[in-house]
Amino acid sequence: MAAGGPPRPGATHFATKVELSISCENLMDMDVFSKSDPLCALYINTSGSHWYELGRTEMILNCLNPKFAKKFVLDYYFEMVQRLKFCVYDIDNDTYDLSDDDFLGEIECTLGQIVSNRHMTRPLLLENKKPAGRGTITICAEEITDTRVANFEVSASRLDTKFLWWSDPFLEFFKLTETGWQLAHRTEVVYNNLNPIWRPFRISLRALCGGDVEKPVKVDCYDHRVNGSHALIGSFRTTLAEMQTGTHICPAEFECVSPKKLRKRNYKNSGIIAVKSCQVVREYTFLDYIMGGCQFNFTIAIDFTGSNGDPKSPQSLHYINPEGYNEYLTAIWAVGNVIQDYDSNKRFPVFGFGAQVPPLWHVSHEFPVNFDPANPFCEGIEGVVRAYQECLPQLKLWGPTNFSPIINHVACFARQALRQNVASQYFVLLIITDGVITDMDHTRTAIVEASRLPMSIIIVGVGGADFSEMEFLDSDDKLLSSPRGDVAARDIVQFVPFRDFKGNSVALAQSVLAELPDQVSSFFNSYKLKPPNVYNFPDPS
Repeated sequence: MAAGGPPRPGATHFATKVELSISCENLMDMDVFSKSDPLCALYINTSGSHWYELGRTEMILNCLNPKFAKKFVLDYYFEMVQRLKFCVYDIDNDTYDLSDDDFLGEIECTLGQIVSNRHMTRPLLLENKKPAGRGTITICAEEITDTRVANFEVSASRLDTKFLWWSDPFLEFFKLTETGWQLAHRTEVVYNNLNPIWRPFRISLRALCGGDVEKPVKVDCYDHRVNGSHALIGSFRTTLAEMQTGTHICPAEFECVSPKKLRKRNYKNSGIIAVKSCQVVREYTFLDYIMGGCQFNFTIAIDFTGSNGDPKSPQSLHYINPEGYNEYLTAIWAVGNVIQDYDSNKRFPVFGFGAQVPPLWHVSHEFPVNFDPANPFCEGIEGVVRAYQECLPQLKLWGPTNFSPIINHVACFARQALRQNVASQYFVLLIITDGVITDMDHTRTAIVEASRLPMSIIIVGVGGADFSEMEFLDSDDKLLSSPRGDVAARDIVQFVPFRDFKGNSVALAQSVLAELPDQVSSFFNSYKLKPPNVYNFPDPS
């Protein structure tokens, strides 16, 4: 989920948070031997000329009628025109750049139109404004007033086999609405298992039952098929209140029934779904944590490897033009000006990597740009810019491009903060780089370990290099894993190429920071950590 862009300055705005659910029907089939693999990307326009990406749904394999589980959360301002664009693509490769994928259609509208309709269906259009076949997109809007979530632990036993001797089961949870059943959550697939145990998951009460614990909930159990034609193993209907009765000692058990088998003599069920835990808790929001005293710790890491070019040359990415800017400085200003508002002392540690550093001229992958290891802090963003400008002529740009030392450095402090067992500090590392990562395996391991800490990583790629490895680290569709097979606890990396923003620093900041509020709140809530000052907050129950 991502939060919407900020309001225009100079006016008083009152925001309501809304959640958008996306589904499509009759998409064009762009693949020869299978169906399209759709994904929906959401873009927002607040400046009048530039669209920036707000977020993406998951990609669904071989499906022309996708119901996306991932939602978009936006701030809705009644007095503003918030222009949105929903673009649907058939994903053909693993790169982040959607221009490499087949375009299945788009719509442009305003958030006000969606909110006023609540349930809006529109035909998808091609770039030439002609219909994208018979494809349509449906967007459902719901105001967020209830921040409670249900934390689930669910397993199954004796599921029917749907292919030879096994099944690959997953669950889908649906909420009953005025227009029918709406997808609330989809679990992961547990492969080759008739007695699966799914990873613990959470569903907001708003998405699951509209906050009413007695409202009907439908649960479908499917056998996953690569071609998208998932086979229904069985279904059951229940309520959140019934699921809450389950415990590890005495789970709430539900018969998974296949409608096709009901006519068979002696048929009982196609397996048992057991809810071993369903705990309802209140989730604190990003603003709850910020207003409750949580502080950001913002660290900047700058790439000083030789591939940037000689800083004295106008062709160098480190060349400072007569106006006093380059892509590195623009990225620092854009992101830093937003982050600094959430840091009380506005003192930022800034490190460089990949350069030979005086006086010994050893290559360092973690040196303070002010050359003071005991006090690497710069006063405000102005101090960061000044330290960068003064440091640059004193270095010999070298290599290689190693990320893991600076990630591990920040992670060390994040680990110490987590031991305090309160949501008082969150760490944000901004890495600005021009090239390919040299220590990819160590970087993957460092990110996986950092995913369990109060920490996020923003990577801004400058110049025209191939950033496919950075896109791999920004694992929106699948959680990153280390070379040893350890899987990240969550997605903490946001990567954007600077060239996509054509000097629009406002759009750059909005894009790279869009996922940060949800990363902050989801981390602290998952660890059941309250804001430092909770006296203004109502009881979570």
